[in-house]
Amino acid sequence: MTREADPRAVHWLFGDQLGPHFIDPARGGPHRDAPLLMIESRSVFRRRRFHRAKAHLVLSAMRHRAAELGDRVRYVRADTYRQGLEEAVGDAEVTVHHPTSRAAHAFVHALPSVRVLPARGFLVTHDEFRTWADGRGTKQLRQEDFYRWVRRTHDLLMEGDSPAGGRWNLDHDNRQPPPRGATGLGLPAPYRPRESDIDDEVRADLDRWSRDGDVEFVGDDGPRGFPATRREALAALRRFVEHRLATFGAHEDAVLAGDATMSHSLLSTSLNLGLLDPAECVERAEARWRSGGVPLNSAEGFVRQVAGWREFVWHLYWYFGTDYRTSNALRHHEPLPDWFTDLSPEGTEANCLSRTLEHVRATGWTHHIPRLMILGSFALQRGWEPRAVTDWFHRSFVDGYDWVMVPNVVGMSQYADGGRMTTKPYTSAGAYIDRMSDLCGPCRYKPSVRVGEDACPFTAGYWNFLHRHRERFEHNVRMVRAVRGLDRLRDLDALLEQERDRAD
Repeated sequence: MTREADPRAVHWLFGDQLGPHFIDPARGGPHRDAPLLMIESRSVFRRRRFHRAKAHLVLSAMRHRAAELGDRVRYVRADTYRQGLEEAVGDAEVTVHHPTSRAAHAFVHALPSVRVLPARGFLVTHDEFRTWADGRGTKQLRQEDFYRWVRRTHDLLMEGDSPAGGRWNLDHDNRQPPPRGATGLGLPAPYRPRESDIDDEVRADLDRWSRDGDVEFVGDDGPRGFPATRREALAALRRFVEHRLATFGAHEDAVLAGDATMSHSLLSTSLNLGLLDPAECVERAEARWRSGGVPLNSAEGFVRQVAGWREFVWHLYWYFGTDYRTSNALRHHEPLPDWFTDLSPEGTEANCLSRTLEHVRATGWTHHIPRLMILGSFALQRGWEPRAVTDWFHRSFVDGYDWVMVPNVVGMSQYADGGRMTTKPYTSAGAYIDRMSDLCGPCRYKPSVRVGEDACPFTAGYWNFLHRHRERFEHNVRMVRAVRGLDRLRDLDALLEQERDRAD
């Protein structure tokens, strides 16, 4: 039985719990009259060398929310959460919704005066996922199975008991390369917010912290590019659904140098800050399809990202346990080079990698294919330590949180869990990047060349990776054909020697 909320208990809002669904009594939130607390902890920004744009967005969103809540909230700026709690409430009772990181979750559970309420901001509860996962027995947990279950239980894109259009997954229709010769998709630009006086204040504070040597950042802090308020997030959702969703599906995996956002929604920051609820996002996309405004493959592709992958990643973060983040099945231990950690595009002559780093440095964002098939693939091929790669993604991306990056990087990008989350490692030779982007044409390397001065680092790296892990992958049904390709490489010895020289 759920305990009735105490109207006198202060309710604490973390910086990623900023939407109305985190203070809604009808959805298990605090009492409608409960006073609210927000704590801006400086120590959070000392733990990692965060992207400057990420720090700006989080602080701007928190301070904007505090301004909206007015006298109902007490906003405390402290060195640590513990100090903030002591200053604001002493040992009085506090409620808080389930935090999104294991560290924060352990912290609030260790405080005797804090009562933890169920998680918000997701479609599936922890108990529901655990029941689904445990019910699969010894089977591996696969996103596709989970996604179909979510579609059924939440009646998303369904026609009775069957998926709309007769197929659950239209990913096959969503892998088209970019239009030949195009510099962009010619779409209305994504929503971009206008900065306020609060942003000026945040920027001044971050400048001062940097000057004082108190906190160190990486990347640029240009004009804020993502919503910091509920109103802005709703405007971004509306613009995406009405003007950009229709072309999202077909070129979902394509990359263009002159159009970094393509048809992507750019809603991940709003979802992960709690400004949007995933239910309203997928329901609006479905409604747009049912009204005839967008094709099914676009609506399904977006629903799969939000109701399938995002939910799956959130729950695996908790279900797999505390040791999952240290998984290293491939025994990769190489350190990340300074040019990569500094987001320096000058550190590499590979155009795809340089351009991607340049964009991440400027914005703290790029869509999922550059993350997975350029940044992540490069790290995997070179055997970089997966925990360090995870930390890099966490701090370098505006939408990066611990729960987001641990499964995405450890499981999918780096295959460090040995296949608990995916059936194969996601890496490729340069031919894939060449097919799905316009980044290879201007590059000094040639995607078809493995050895020599013109050898593509991704092509050479791919075959070197397969050689290093041949024994592991030669029995993987999704990898066996690629592994057997090693036997057809007449220049394999030269390639391996070249890669050893590069490593040295």
